[in-house]
Amino acid sequence: MELADRAVGLLLSSISLSIFTYYTFWVIILPFVDSDHFIHKYFLPQDYAILVPVFAGVTLLSLLSVFIGIVMLKSKKKKA
Repeated sequence: MELADRAVGLLLSSISLSIFTYYTFWVIILPFVDSDHFIHKYFLPQDYAILVPVFAGVTLLSLLSVFIGIVMLKSKKKKA
């Protein structure tokens, strides 16, 4: 089981590092590259640089709120 946990941890770390590197390059470095450069075809327009994290944050907070609500309802039923 320990090997499986390490594999999952490595996978999650790799995915997180990849997303962080992509987003950092997209937001910080890409505005200084000429707009006709071929690298621009691999990235979304700059307008999405704010929309994507906001959408991800709202989704995460919503799912977290639903999870906490379900746990609270279940714990209330157990007491009654």
